[in-house]
Amino acid sequence: MFCDSVDGANASAICFTMIEMAKAYDLNVYKYLNFLLEKRPNARTAQKELEKLAPWNEEVQKMFARKMK
Repeated sequence: MFCDSVDGANASAICFTMIEMAKAYDLNVYKYLNFLLEKRPNARTAQKELEKLAPWNEEVQKMFARKMK
């Protein structure tokens, strides 16, 4: 309804999914999304490279964990 096309709806769903996955893994959402945009994965990105960007990856969790104060 709020996306002008099916492609727009798919893009929104992907963005919302990445945001919710970052929240589920207790990551700093803003910094994690910036990280993803810097890396710009695409359809040609190898599976091993995608795994390095996933929120469940231990290195990603260390880099973007929300700090408790």
